[in-house]
Amino acid sequence: MIRSPLIALVIASPVWAGEALTFERHVRPILKAQCFHCHGEDGEMKGGLDVRLARFLLKGGKEGPAVIPGDAAKSHLLEMVKSGDMPKGKAKLPAKDIATLEQWIAQGAKTARVEPEKLGPEHAFTDEERAWWAFQPIKKPALPKAAAEANPIDGFLADKLKSSDLTFSKEADPRTLIRRASFDLTGLPPTPEQVEQFVAEWEGRDKSTSGLNPAEIREKAWSSLTARLLSLPAYGERWGRHWLDIAGYADSDGYTDKDMVRPWAWKYRDYVIASLNKDKPFDEFVREQLAGDEMVPLPHRNLSAEAIEKITATGFLRMAADGTGAMNDKAAQNASIADTIKIVSTAFYGMTVGCAQCHDHRYDPITQADYYRMRAIFEPGFNTKAWRAPAGRLVSLLTDKERAVGAKIEEEAKKLDAARLAKQETFISEVLDKELEKAPEKDRDSLRTAYRTEVKKRTPEQVKQLKAWPRINQLSAGSLYLYDTTYKTKYAADLKKMTEDAAAVRATKPKEEFLHAFEEQPLAADKIPVTNLFFRGDIESPKEAVKPGDLTVLASFRPIEIPEKDKAMPTTGRRLAFAKSLTDGKHPLLARVMVNQVWLRHFGKGLVNSPNDFGQLGEKPSHPELLDWLATDFMAHGWSIKHLHKLIMTSRAYRQSSQRDAKRDLIDPDNRLLSRMNVHRLEAETLRDAFLAVSGKLNPKIGGQPVPVTFNEEGQVILGIDTRDTAGRQTGKFITMNGEDYRRSVYVQARRSTPLEMFAAFDAPAMTEANCAVRPNTTVSPQSLLLMNNLYMREHAQDLALRVTKEAGADVEKQVMRAWDLVLSRKPSMADEQEAVTFVKAQTEHYKVTPAKLEKVSGAPEKDNAAPELLGLTALCHALLSSNEFLYVD
Repeated sequence: MIRSPLIALVIASPVWAGEALTFERHVRPILKAQCFHCHGEDGEMKGGLDVRLARFLLKGGKEGPAVIPGDAAKSHLLEMVKSGDMPKGKAKLPAKDIATLEQWIAQGAKTARVEPEKLGPEHAFTDEERAWWAFQPIKKPALPKAAAEANPIDGFLADKLKSSDLTFSKEADPRTLIRRASFDLTGLPPTPEQVEQFVAEWEGRDKSTSGLNPAEIREKAWSSLTARLLSLPAYGERWGRHWLDIAGYADSDGYTDKDMVRPWAWKYRDYVIASLNKDKPFDEFVREQLAGDEMVPLPHRNLSAEAIEKITATGFLRMAADGTGAMNDKAAQNASIADTIKIVSTAFYGMTVGCAQCHDHRYDPITQADYYRMRAIFEPGFNTKAWRAPAGRLVSLLTDKERAVGAKIEEEAKKLDAARLAKQETFISEVLDKELEKAPEKDRDSLRTAYRTEVKKRTPEQVKQLKAWPRINQLSAGSLYLYDTTYKTKYAADLKKMTEDAAAVRATKPKEEFLHAFEEQPLAADKIPVTNLFFRGDIESPKEAVKPGDLTVLASFRPIEIPEKDKAMPTTGRRLAFAKSLTDGKHPLLARVMVNQVWLRHFGKGLVNSPNDFGQLGEKPSHPELLDWLATDFMAHGWSIKHLHKLIMTSRAYRQSSQRDAKRDLIDPDNRLLSRMNVHRLEAETLRDAFLAVSGKLNPKIGGQPVPVTFNEEGQVILGIDTRDTAGRQTGKFITMNGEDYRRSVYVQARRSTPLEMFAAFDAPAMTEANCAVRPNTTVSPQSLLLMNNLYMREHAQDLALRVTKEAGADVEKQVMRAWDLVLSRKPSMADEQEAVTFVKAQTEHYKVTPAKLEKVSGAPEKDNAAPELLGLTALCHALLSSNEFLYVD
């Protein structure tokens, strides 16, 4: 028999070589992704053809049988896909998919089992789809034979390394390790003093290690270091940033060009940071974010600290872009709900459930009904029938007692207001009498009457008469200052003082703060919103109603139904029931997704390197047994993220050198087997924080209102209080930030429309998408240009030079040594030192001839030229801050 080139290609391929192809495993996934939409799904039968079962293909449509078993050449289906006529409106099928179809037909178009008589919900998935690894129960695997390794992680990794004739790399040196650990856990570089202390402990130069062998000394030093780093507030700021990416955190609504500010979203940011710092169990962390409001009795007033924490957590469900503050229509509402479901599903499921909004998922066993079942869990809280715009859904933190205190203070302030108004009337009457004396006696009464007549009730004659006497016509509380000069009075000053007195009294009222939260309102049973499946995702085309529930594919081994109404609760209780089900320790996705996220942040790549897609289009786990072992261990240790850090960081894998060699690169070019450590580039926020830290300018203040962003005169986004006028023009005013502009980047206002230039260049997400489960890691020319030319970069270099001068004095050699210590956590080589000294001296001479001022991004510019010596050292500091050794962590 003569085979076609395509069949020959497939048979020669290692994928299907010698394998009998079946419809369920090999063909259906191709047809589901490309053809179901028009041929079978939602009753759509173009050409009368249904392709969802093999026997439907044999039966065919208007053109007759689509497939002739054993005769690929006469099969209409193959003819259409080869010509590119099908799938219609899409790209031609890849050659490998066409070859698979051809080989299947040539082998007799076989099925793996007897097909169902008719397709109903129970036949939505094949056994092959149900068997996908991510949907299997998590079972703790046995430790591999290589478990002689002290850390089980190393046992799993060593097993695979051995099978590829690889081993772990040697352990990194202590300076590399402390820099790696510091950036990993706190997002900040270690100080030179911390480095020297750790090196001393590592080398056993500490009296407390007496009697220990070298290996025990190193373990003790490493354990002490990780414990110290995990205890720092900076830990929560660093790892809080990771979770905020996953949650889609933003301080603005997005969706429309207005990008309206969310003035209280920062409360959720602070909740995340505080939760991680106190190592809140991750299952509890999840439950609070999904249903914290349902854990707090109604009404939500006079809240305890614990209740506030739980309601604050639900800000997670308000992080999606939301245009309903600017244009509250059905489309904006639906978009906000859809993005929220995307955030929930990628954060906790690692699945692209959102792809099923318009049709069954093309690749994964997720039906369109599943999508709307998940939506039904959240529908009562959103309630499109009684939608609340962002400003109308804030939860007040003011207590009844504080309101009562505020009411009393307001009464006192109103008394002062009344006294001021009485005094104001007295002053106006006095001025009016004096001005009327200037008018003819015959006109005085009519002028007085005209002035005292309400403006809108004045007759044309009165208006004309007053215009003839502008000094009377313009008389008002706001214009009294104009008469003070004439009559040598201080009417305006007295009234201003009385206004200030009232304002001072009001300033003592308890401040009302709010929570940007998700709060479900109690509803009568017949008022609870019904969730309908939308035909092709069209909100104007609702179909059958669906009930809340989890993914149907999980039904074979766990309950997926969510009660429509918990009778013991004033709200529906759906989200709380869902949250409990998700965190019951038996759900196949949540623990796997979280340990993979933590692993990704430590090693630069996940065990599943598509952390937001555990489905068919994502990557399969590089070490599936290790992933499940970590997931079970994570849950067994109380869902403690800090325990997981310690477990990972005490492994040989984590403490390896990152040095490459030809053998490793040849066998494992992407280092998926982890025979060495991956080199990391600092993230955008970490890079800025590191600049502030080494220059000595970092403001350690934790939490609170975000640091605002604005535009400078050149249109660049900078840190600063917005002083533009209503037309968007700069007024030239400058309002000091009092050091707020030196706070950590996690506290910088996250406006979707106005990211800082450095953040945008170094891949920080602006949350124009729903969320960010993993950041891209680009290397592009604008990054180098920014490091060379950005105003902030030059200011950071100046600040570093000022610090070095202060700490090292005027001696250039000592300055170079200190700069290297601060920036690179090591001493320069002799050659580097000599070259740097020569460079600084040459730059100093340059600035003696060409004077310059210090750079200032915002605020008043320097009046005088800077010292040439400082500018020369600044040039070196700029080079060090821009160096790869600073930008990357080994």
